[in-house]
Amino acid sequence: MAQRPRFNAIFILPNLFTAASIFTGILSLVASVHGRFEEAAWLIFLSLLFDGLDGRVARLTHTTSRFGAEFDSLADIVAFGVAPAMLLYLYAGESFGRVGILAAALFVVFGAVRLARFNVMSPNTEPSVFIGVPIPAAAVFLAVWVILFERYSALSAHKGWLLGAAIAVALLMVSNIRYPSFKKFHLDKPLVTKALVAAIAVASLLYLYPAEGFALLMSLYILFGAIRAAYTIATRKKRLG
Repeated sequence: MAQRPRFNAIFILPNLFTAASIFTGILSLVASVHGRFEEAAWLIFLSLLFDGLDGRVARLTHTTSRFGAEFDSLADIVAFGVAPAMLLYLYAGESFGRVGILAAALFVVFGAVRLARFNVMSPNTEPSVFIGVPIPAAAVFLAVWVILFERYSALSAHKGWLLGAAIAVALLMVSNIRYPSFKKFHLDKPLVTKALVAAIAVASLLYLYPAEGFALLMSLYILFGAIRAAYTIATRKKRLG
């Protein structure tokens, strides 16, 4: 009589981190509904932590699977699509009527398109770049700016800018602009010390000013791809002209 294959419990571990990402996304939604906007934003950061761990744990334990990849995408649309969109709408969009609804809806819809495209293209995509802004980066970008708008009264009077930023980053998610993924990051030996110093400086900034530091880093990341793409187009036209 043939023995049934044994179930290896280690396969559950990465999916537990994915489930935790969904759970914290739901907690963020609940916090937004109750008007605890800064808490909701930080919970999106916590979802990002779990989202980063699930793939790494799967690779370390050799438990990567098609199920895990699909589960991760479904988790992302909740934690980094619906949760930040509702945070955006309840914090800034509700007073703008249909424009606020449209900004939140476009963020979710284009985030879903971004995830679907990534799932289709990932086998043929360069491992060092993302095509379009990754949805976790877009979600954290919105979340950290909500924190700043909450903390600084001078900003809170201009919440409409958040809607414009949300629409812009939604469009960048479905663009063909390349963004670094940092999944495979190689440095020449002479640059290792400089990179270490830079990393310590960034960590110090985040320790002293966590919200402001993350806002600066995420804004630079979002702008980096757009500016580089514009520069590439301009130099190509100049060369052809």
